[in-house]
Amino acid sequence: MSKKSNSLKQLALQKFFLNFWGVFSFYYIVLVGVISVFAYLFAPDDSQHANQMHLAIHSRKPRFKITMLTIPSQLESNQSFLSEIFFGKKNTATEVPITDYTIKNDILTYREYASDGLEGAEKTINISSFPDNKVEDFIKEKTFLFGTDKYGRDLLSRVLVGARISFFIGFVAVFISLVIGIFMGSVAGYFGGKVDAVIMWIINVTWSIPTLLLVIAITLALGKGFWQVFIAVGLTMWVEVARVVRGQIISAKEMQYVTAARALGFNDFRIITKHILPNIMAPVIVISAANFAAAILIESGLSFLGIGAQPPMASWGAMIKDHYNYIILGKPYLAIIPGLCIMSLVMAFMLIGNALRDALDVKS
Repeated sequence: MSKKSNSLKQLALQKFFLNFWGVFSFYYIVLVGVISVFAYLFAPDDSQHANQMHLAIHSRKPRFKITMLTIPSQLESNQSFLSEIFFGKKNTATEVPITDYTIKNDILTYREYASDGLEGAEKTINISSFPDNKVEDFIKEKTFLFGTDKYGRDLLSRVLVGARISFFIGFVAVFISLVIGIFMGSVAGYFGGKVDAVIMWIINVTWSIPTLLLVIAITLALGKGFWQVFIAVGLTMWVEVARVVRGQIISAKEMQYVTAARALGFNDFRIITKHILPNIMAPVIVISAANFAAAILIESGLSFLGIGAQPPMASWGAMIKDHYNYIILGKPYLAIIPGLCIMSLVMAFMLIGNALRDALDVKS
């Protein structure tokens, strides 16, 4: 029996890996996942939330270059190495865009960058403020590959760090929806009767409320924040899982292996968890992939409305909200780039869902 089960799994994997778009989407999602976890290692601006602002160079085009002076601070960050990797550096230094500088008699004289052809202010600082008086180590040319946003922050860094919210909300929301949906669907489908009627009434009431409106209500009840949005989205997506699980269990509980399990004296919990659920997980896996995509879109919509991830956290939806008016001001890339990121990630989850559906279809 186990050999047959293994062979069916191998056949499903073979069918999946023959699907080009499914495999491509899988590796793309893995890539986004790695970037999400280690975003601050890839981001040029590794400060917390990639929130280093330079208002003098706001809304600059891609590949914009500027000389950047970093003025060190006497304050100590007292931050661990792991904290820097996963949460970004607590940047105590001050970065100043400059046009030119001179060093004379232990005095650094620099001119700040000014936009629109204006001349920036000239300032001086003693080079003793720099470690070992090595001023040149703190003056470097910086390139903004995706340009800067309206606050002068590095757009590439914001996009990379923003992938974390869009990616992880899928995991958290799908996990919550699976826990609640599988439990409610299993109880309703297996026991039937009044239990089924009550649970179906709850499902239908939840289903009748518009998803975005329900998420907004839950978010307002829990408060604005990072985890509140994750929980709110997950609490609205369980009904689809519950309906699928209920339907599958209603069909599966009449099968001979369930009857045999009852005859052997197994309790209901073991029959559901050990015998029925493993045999009905294929459609649940497919709907989970679709729920990943839906969760990303819902979070982006909430951030666009201003009730998702709050500033200064980087979020693709919030980036579109901040820059959608730039589409008619000649700088559409500020909104298009995060929009393309959302579209590509949602498309990847939809394609992998279709590939899983084809691979797990026993009729094909």
